[in-house]
Amino acid sequence: QVQLVESGGGLVQPGGSLRLSCAASRSIFGLNTMGWYRQAPGKQRELVAAMTSGGSTVYADSVKGRFTISRDNAKNTVYLQMNSLNPEDTAVYYCNHRSGSGNYNYMIGFWGQGTQVTVSS
Repeated sequence: QVQLVESGGGLVQPGGSLRLSCAASRSIFGLNTMGWYRQAPGKQRELVAAMTSGGSTVYADSVKGRFTISRDNAKNTVYLQMNSLNPEDTAVYYCNHRSGSGNYNYMIGFWGQGTQVTVSS
């Protein structure tokens, strides 16, 4: 069992930046993937970015070049730096922990409670 707590969401103007954090309740060492997903109203939850314990990353096409995922295993924390935000990025962002890697279209593993990100002028 892993409990995940997200923080860092909020209201930001278009073009602005936010950094999300996700703290895990136990060590995230080992073969696993930490990721960020988002769900906008009326839409399905989708992968934003994921990072394996080996350092491999995957990003949604819509965020490539704007978002960066990183993890600090010593602090059991994963981050999502979001730059050049636009209104289409508005959603609830969820942290995810899963064993192994791959199959990112499957909503498996452990989830945080979500943090709201709203991009609006």
